[in-house]
This record gives sequence, structure tokens and C-alpha cells, in this order.
Amino acid sequence: MPLSDDQVAELAAARDRLRASALRAKADRPVSPARGIHHTALLSGDVRRTVEFYQGILGFPLTEMFENRDYRGSTHFFFDVGNGNAVAFFDLPGLDLGPYAEVLGGLHHLAISMETGQWLAARARLDAAGVDYLEESGTSVYFKDPDGARIELIADPLGEMYGEVVV
Repeated sequence: MPLSDDQVAELAAARDRLRASALRAKADRPVSPARGIHHTALLSGDVRRTVEFYQGILGFPLTEMFENRDYRGSTHFFFDVGNGNAVAFFDLPGLDLGPYAEVLGGLHHLAISMETGQWLAARARLDAAGVDYLEESGTSVYFKDPDGARIELIADPLGEMYGEVVV
């Protein structure tokens, strides 16, 4: 159900209050104690299909594959998404997980930055593979991977979104 104009205004006011109390100017922010995202782990219903999609269509090299330490028989595998970052997957054979669903606390989408030329090439490979996508603002394409997870390829540099510095 869409929000009313009053509800949208209330949410905007709450966001403005939070921004005023919690967001610090870049010069006043502490340095993050983190080094970066080591990996984000998603679920795969079919290892070969996932490899063909992420390596074959998106162009992200498969870098490692081994048995998942938490679930016997399961494969844990990784793709290089640049800058020392990885997207990882688990398959969970024998478990009937059902179809992908967006839920509170779950994944909304994974955004991966690409240099513009690489982004254009990936978009062309999506076209060639018949993958439906939504292009936004001339720099983002949103699509679903073979298991339904929403992925965004964004041509904006790391730390920027649509001309705004976000880091």
C-alpha cells in the first residue's frame, strides 16, 4: 500500500532529525576500524549455474571453491569483484529453501561498482544472455541473478552515488 503524502512528510522529517543528530561532516568523522567488506555470502541453488552467470555473464573471476565448514557437502565459492572484495556463495544441498524472498533483515540488493567501459560491456553481455534488467540514471542496471537475488551494477566510482559522495 503506497504511503500518504502526510506519511512521506513524517518520514522525511524523521530522516532529517536523524541526519542532524547522527551524520557528521567528513572532517569530523572518525576513521572506520574496518578494512572493507571481506565477502558477502549469498545462496546458490545450483553451483554450475551460478558460476556460469557470475563469471560467464558478469565477468567476475571465480577465485576459490571448497566445502563449507558449516554444512557437510555444501560448496563455498568466491568471485573477485575488484579492489580485494569478493562475493561468495553457499549451496545447501538437501535443504528445501524455497524461492528467494526479500524479508526484513535480508538482502535488498548488492551493488557492485564497475568502470564505465566494463559496465557497458557487462550490460551488453546481459543483453546477449537475455537477462531482463532495469536501467536507472544511465549508470545503474538492476537485475536478478539465477536464484532471484537483486544485483546492481553501477558505473559510479566507489564511494559515490549519482554524483554524491557517500563515503
